[in-house]
Amino acid sequence: MIKKILELEAIARQLEPDATESQELTQKVIEQSLDYLGALPETNAYFQNPEPEPADQDKLSEEPTQLDEILQFLKSNVILDGINAASPGHMGYVPGGGLYPSALGDFIAAVSNKYAGIFFPAPGAARMENMLIRWMNELMGFPKTATGNLTSGGSISNLIAVVTAREAKNIKAKDFDKLVIYLSDQAHHSLQKALRIAGLGEAQLRYLPINENFELDISSLDHLIQEDQSNGLIPFFINGSLGTTNTGTIDPIHSMSEIASKYGIWFHVDAAYGGFFRLLPGIVDRTKGIEKADSITLDPHKSLFLPFGSGAVLVKDLKSLYKAHRYTADYLQDLVDSEQEINAADVSPELTKHFRGLRMWLPLKLFGIKPFRAALEEKMLLAQYFRNILFEKNGFEVGPSPDLSITIFRYTPQNGEANSFNEKLIKAIQDDGRIFLSSTTIHGKFWIRVAIVVFRTHKSKIDLLIRIIEEKVEELLKA
Repeated sequence: MIKKILELEAIARQLEPDATESQELTQKVIEQSLDYLGALPETNAYFQNPEPEPADQDKLSEEPTQLDEILQFLKSNVILDGINAASPGHMGYVPGGGLYPSALGDFIAAVSNKYAGIFFPAPGAARMENMLIRWMNELMGFPKTATGNLTSGGSISNLIAVVTAREAKNIKAKDFDKLVIYLSDQAHHSLQKALRIAGLGEAQLRYLPINENFELDISSLDHLIQEDQSNGLIPFFINGSLGTTNTGTIDPIHSMSEIASKYGIWFHVDAAYGGFFRLLPGIVDRTKGIEKADSITLDPHKSLFLPFGSGAVLVKDLKSLYKAHRYTADYLQDLVDSEQEINAADVSPELTKHFRGLRMWLPLKLFGIKPFRAALEEKMLLAQYFRNILFEKNGFEVGPSPDLSITIFRYTPQNGEANSFNEKLIKAIQDDGRIFLSSTTIHGKFWIRVAIVVFRTHKSKIDLLIRIIEEKVEELLKA
């Protein structure tokens, strides 16, 4: 047996490269990563790989593969394939671009392998994540008693909010079909998904209308709630958006908060995209009332520019959060609770979790908050600049003045159907690849979205985008 153990040990030790080998591996990865970042200004935002490797190329095997071969495969078939989410030309969805120091934070977190879910095994990590939660609560105007959790993204944040609301309101299974949720058809679909996962798929959704600026129109909300109450239903949840995904619109949060308070309804603000724009005084003024919310979703991987997998949920009432998520187990009896710090595992569905806080804390400490604030204001102004340019051009229709950094447009040809023309236009822009945009349909009207959120996007890219749009429109009109 001892002989077998030693034989296995010799093989298993391959998993622990020595210092020299680790340095060589790290150097090669860093070199390729820096080459990638250095080329971003001139690299396409969208790649269509004409010759992908065979499907079995990335299969695993018993024997090792050289790192050079692995890195080449990654470059050709993963990194340079599809949407380049780090590119300054990516304006299709709502990414933040992925700050490089965040990758260094992830590196440190992975090497140290700290478990930040409970205070006892990693006090420093738990303190750091709780400090970040407190900072975000302060930014949203929440009291010091509020708490929250760093999540993988807005979907899990919305799920935590829904489940917490369910428990806070003592909702029982027999009442699920009587619940009423009030929202806009511009609300992110992760909310409906969260309701279904939380067992509330039978709840009734009241879709409130939107006005010409795509803002939620709450003029009928008070009446609807009273009507639902008189019919034996349970007004349960009001959802507002601080920056819708389609158009970046800010809902009338203050008025919504007052109605929610009047009827004792859980008020949730999905600020996944727009929340960190509250670093700007003007947005703080426009989003008064958010401090009256019961829960808020944020996505630092959007308007704080972190890599994907960086979300947050803020909840005003800790007891409700505990009621929904706190459990213990016999094997955890050695752990000592901290009276000062909250365990992330007690306020989230997750037990095992990545030490996410380091990817957020490191760039904020390294750069300070000032350049984040400047970048957000720049993106807002770039969206306005783009809209103003197209507004003056013949044939173009633009959406309302952007609340944040998303704007929409379409071309209306004199002869032909506008929706089909713009379907061809978005495909032509995407096929070009230099800039990546996406589209949406709002009440039957096809729009092209320009989401300016990547911190690397500056005026030169917006000017390039305008030239590409004009070029593609001309080509389509001649076709």
